[in-house]
This record gives sequence, structure tokens and C-alpha cells, in this order.
Amino acid sequence: MLLERLSSTDGSLPAELLTELTALYASHHEFHALSGEFPDPDDIRPEQVAVALADDLAHPDAEVLLARAEGRPVAIVITLAHHPDPADPDPWIGLLMVDAAEQGKGYGRRVATLVEERFRAAGRHAVRLAVLDNNPKGLAFWTALGYEVVDHRPDRDLGRPCAVLRKVLRTPRQAARVAVIDPEGSVLLFRYDNVEVGVHWALPGGGLDPGEGPREGALRELAEETGWTDLKPGPLLCTWEHDFTRFDIPVRQHEHIYVTHGPHREPTGPALAAAHAADGILTWRWWSRQELAEEAEPVWPPDLARLLDEWEG
Repeated sequence: MLLERLSSTDGSLPAELLTELTALYASHHEFHALSGEFPDPDDIRPEQVAVALADDLAHPDAEVLLARAEGRPVAIVITLAHHPDPADPDPWIGLLMVDAAEQGKGYGRRVATLVEERFRAAGRHAVRLAVLDNNPKGLAFWTALGYEVVDHRPDRDLGRPCAVLRKVLRTPRQAARVAVIDPEGSVLLFRYDNVEVGVHWALPGGGLDPGEGPREGALRELAEETGWTDLKPGPLLCTWEHDFTRFDIPVRQHEHIYVTHGPHREPTGPALAAAHAADGILTWRWWSRQELAEEAEPVWPPDLARLLDEWEG
């Protein structure tokens, strides 16, 4: 799928393109009946579509994007890089409309993802949009994509009641960790205090370097954070994903968790203090299986005690 940025020539769109856009708009008479943007939602004409798009095409902060699949137009999306309200720091999706004949094929979700990627590449950390209160299908679509309702207010143009939704744009990150099990069955954990998720405990490990595999990265991170170079990551215990903020950037992290046996000892090495400070490690300790199960502070991954019991069983 390609996103084509539309622009007007001498204030107008090419006739062939306008015909395609009119057909796309006309397919959505149900939405236009809800929005009231066209006098007759069952009779949408090219000149009306041209007027509806004119302001966005001329706006320096707006983009009108046409999605094509196999050469045919399947969706239109309008974005705004900066909201008129200076207190609102996020970009907006003003409209996302999929050709009614193409609905149910995943185009809406794919277009939304492409728009989010564009904003993320531009250094934006969240995006907002508004859904009319009388459009429960639209609300269900956006909430299924991870958008959360943050406000209710009339829209700026026509005063229609709307729900305002927001989604944090997280940067994907790959990571790997190692659960080191001592002869008594205890596991080594590090304590962190993250600005987004608060205090938690996690296994030795961290983000992968470019081109690095998860097992290779787990071994490198284990050596950097413990000083131990005599251990090898064993079997894969699990994989999981979680959200947090790293250096002021919202992250969605996918982790490979490996497990191995090792002696009960302290992390050591001349560069250890600096490595822990750089990674935000506050302290460390060995946890028995019972202590893990009873710990009040979050442990990553969740249910670590159960996972280790199942692995040993």
C-alpha cells in the first residue's frame, strides 16, 4: 500500500483524481449522514468534495493523503501537524475514510499504522483524533487500535459533540534478558525506577545492538551488568512485550528471556557502577522462588516464579 500526498494545482485537483475521490466519499453515505458535512449524503458531487478538501490542501500544517492498493484508491486520510490550540502538543488525524466497498480487508488499520509511522519518524510521541459521539463504529475502530478517550468536547468547526482520543506512539525496541538460577533455585534481579511505570525488578539484560541476535545480545548484556563472562544463555524461557519510557522516549519493548544455571555470587567488575548508573539500575539481590511469588513490587516478566517452576518441572 502506498500513501500519496495530494496537492492542488492552481487551487484545484485534477479532474480524474477528483472523480476518484468523489466515488470514495460517496460510498460513505452512512458516515456523512452522521456528520452533516454534505447537504445530501446520497448525492455527493465533485464540486462539493473539492470544497471540502480545499482548506486542508491549502493549510501549511495539513496533509491530505490518498492510500492506493494495487493502483486503486482505497482510503483517504487527512492529518494536521499542529493543532490550533497551543496547549495541545500532539498532531491530529482529522479524517480517515476507507472506501465502503473495501472495508473489512484491513486497509483502515494499515493506513492508521502508516500515518503513525510518519508521525513517529518526524519525532512526534503521540497522536490525537476526534470521533463524533453518534459514531460508535468509529469509536470501536480507534479504541481497538490502542487509542484512549481523554476528553469530551464539541468540535471546532460545527460544534458537534465528540470524544477526543489519544495514542502514545511508542518506538519498537528489541531486547533480551537472562534468568540466572543459583543452586538453591534463587534468581538474580535488578531494581529500577522508571518515569512511566515506576519501581520494578527485572532480569539482567537490555536492548539489542544493530544486527545483533537475541541470544548474542543476552550474553553481552549479562556480562556488562554482572561482570560474569563464564555463563551462556540456556533455553528460551519466554517472550513478552511491555511499555515504558527510555530516555524520554515511549518504548514498546519485545524481549526474549533465556534461562541458565550459575553460582550464587555478587556482580563484580571495575566498570560495574558506571554500567548500572547508565542503565538506571538502583540495586540488585537474589530472590528465592517464594520471595518472588510474594513480592509486592512488580517483577518483569510477570509470573516469573511460575515460569521458572514450569521450566524446572
